[in-house]
Amino acid sequence: MTREDVLKQITTPIGSPAFARGPRMFYNREYLNIMYRSDPEALRKVVPEPLEIDDPLVRFEVMNMPDTMTHGAYIECGQAIAVRLGQEHGEYLHAMYVNNHPAIASGREVAAYPKKLASPNFYIDVDALVGTLDYGTIRVAVATMGYKYIAGDLDRARGEICVPTYMLKILPNYLSRHGGRPRICELIRTQIDTITVKGAWTGPARLQLFEHVCAPLADLPVREIVAASHVVTDLLLPAAEVVHDYLAE
Repeated sequence: MTREDVLKQITTPIGSPAFARGPRMFYNREYLNIMYRSDPEALRKVVPEPLEIDDPLVRFEVMNMPDTMTHGAYIECGQAIAVRLGQEHGEYLHAMYVNNHPAIASGREVAAYPKKLASPNFYIDVDALVGTLDYGTIRVAVATMGYKYIAGDLDRARGEICVPTYMLKILPNYLSRHGGRPRICELIRTQIDTITVKGAWTGPARLQLFEHVCAPLADLPVREIVAASHVVTDLLLPAAEVVHDYLAE
């Protein structure tokens, strides 16, 4: 391969890359969102500066993605913490658990989504919408919401999905002489802006988080359920940009 041929590649292995080139369009992407109030001190331990916390809110989300360009079908869940960068309010993606390797690889390599392999699930059980997360053989989260209890406002649902999102991009260096200092350490921002909200509902909800050393969702404990929503969309995954370089200081 020539240098020019190498530079045309998007990832390895050559000839059978871990993921395909985008764009990433999602059809009938469903969200189960449960917003809850947590422990302020627990949030401060995991939210990186210069992000700030005004209200200790966490959004537990389960996303069912049955039709995704290049990735196929998969389910994902995780925790997003309400934060502020200057005057802009958004969410910091704390952790994401996914059952699809191309989605994990592209999310981490192309952007900075904190994705990890696990077994989330999303389904209707009688009159409840259910989201669960298993890490290995252990159940670590159960979310339930009344199924389509109350029709929601589509514009409000759009605003809920389209908030600015922040992530940490950390890549280690190659040589021990760097003293463990990362090669890349950046705060990344992205924001969904191409979206069609096809349905939205609200209703009563409950969330249980269970202790696990490798999937420590319960480290952000549930103090109070604030809101819940079920949203169905078509959307395009946007590009990411660097908003803070920790190595430049």
